[in-house]
Amino acid sequence: MSNYANTADQAGAVIAQNGPSWSAISPEYVARMRLQNRFKTGLDIARYTAKLMREDMAAYDKDASQYTQSLGCWHGFIGQQKLIAIKKHHGSTKRRYLYLSGWMVAALRSEFGPLPDQSMHEKTAVSSLIEELYTFLRQADARELGGLFRELDAARSAKDAAREKQVLSRIDNFETHVVPIIADIDAGFGNAEATYLLAKKMIEAGACCIQIENQVSDEKQCGHQDGKVTVPHEDFLAKIRAVRYAFMELGVDDGVIVARTDSLGAGLTKQIAYTREPGDLGDQYNSFLDCEEVTPDTMKNGDVIINRGGKLLRPKRLPSNLFQFRSGTGEDRCVLDCITSLQHGADLLWIETEKPHIGQIKGMVDRIRAVVPNAKLVYNNSPSFNWTLNFRQQVFDAWSKDGIDVSAYDRTKLMSADYDGTELAKEADRRIQSFQRDASRDAGIFHHLITLPTYHTAALSTDNLAKGYFGEDGMLAYVAGVQRKEIREGIACVKHQNMSGSDIGDDHKEYFAGEAALKAGGIHNTMNQF
Repeated sequence: MSNYANTADQAGAVIAQNGPSWSAISPEYVARMRLQNRFKTGLDIARYTAKLMREDMAAYDKDASQYTQSLGCWHGFIGQQKLIAIKKHHGSTKRRYLYLSGWMVAALRSEFGPLPDQSMHEKTAVSSLIEELYTFLRQADARELGGLFRELDAARSAKDAAREKQVLSRIDNFETHVVPIIADIDAGFGNAEATYLLAKKMIEAGACCIQIENQVSDEKQCGHQDGKVTVPHEDFLAKIRAVRYAFMELGVDDGVIVARTDSLGAGLTKQIAYTREPGDLGDQYNSFLDCEEVTPDTMKNGDVIINRGGKLLRPKRLPSNLFQFRSGTGEDRCVLDCITSLQHGADLLWIETEKPHIGQIKGMVDRIRAVVPNAKLVYNNSPSFNWTLNFRQQVFDAWSKDGIDVSAYDRTKLMSADYDGTELAKEADRRIQSFQRDASRDAGIFHHLITLPTYHTAALSTDNLAKGYFGEDGMLAYVAGVQRKEIREGIACVKHQNMSGSDIGDDHKEYFAGEAALKAGGIHNTMNQF
């Protein structure tokens, strides 16, 4: 007996126990509603997706070609359409996740209006977006299953047993649209207690994976901007532990923590680390400070002095009251950040780099893996990188090193469309195309994400429509540029009433009222044109 039939039988037994007053309740309709609402709470989702993510991490450890991917989505509908498209084009959601970007929450979801990525938005906007994303993904499940139930009814009406069996198999083997979300908690929005409280809200909304960075909460900047200020390791490790406690308190024991280091581009710290003895974590952090040796005679009023190895050192202190690291120490600090995080409870790493360069990433990962052999990265395939220019310059430099003639190219102008058809540009595009595969194999990247892709696609598509619709093309701009493509490419939301849940509502009306149900999906529904 199929799972679907079993569920109906179980519902039927309950209905029978309650006598004639429940006789109008259909066991099969109950089974349908239960299957359409598999996940009852966010914690159900977090536990389910954490297990998926752990399985994917183990598979990657055995085979680096089994890397995972995601796109950042700033609205539930965007996330829903992404997963529907993945199932349509690729047949499965396996190893495909969602990314929730703090940048997009700040820019698009704050009640203050558009904000920079500086943690000024409301804390709960993050957990609210997680809940919204999963609401839309659960609705995608209900919609697709509703279509299968209608196919089942049609097969039965036609007395087509073979088709009925085939549809039942599709129902029993249905793959949910619910996938892991990697959720950005920024720098924790305060101290470790604040981090713990917000992490709980995010997990309760469904997050199985939380990404946290080592910047100062009240000085937090986007990872691709200047002015980043990091915290001593002990401060960051306290927040990692706070997130772990939140996961375990809520029974998501295999929840995943991503520790992000911004040290590569951060030249500042707000405080000098506390140190107990030479060589401890605090001492290692302080060793990167830009200092000058002083004597009691050369010390000035208000100086902060470090005693290291019998020498008195004065860290360079800016008018902002921040301390400066020595130039060129970013990579060493990144490596220490990563090793320390993994040794104190983090599961995955995120190194925010200034360019997509496999060699640079691999160099750091090799150093980390010398200490923690199974270290793996979540990597931001960032829209802040000029991918075209970066890779064309990488090819230019590689060819120059190999003695290939590059005299036809101006390295500073390789972004120009004049180069689009050249062999150099084609080779750069090949490297961009294989970047994720190559970086996962060579540089330990388990998960590739693009933080802000749907922000850019929304802007681009709206620009194209506005250009034509308010210009000479008029309505043709929408018909040719949007609707005609939706129809021919099988985009689900061309039937926008169906996408919004109209058919699900009709099903429920029939369950509740039978033949008396006033349904929206009759012959006069214009959606029948599609």
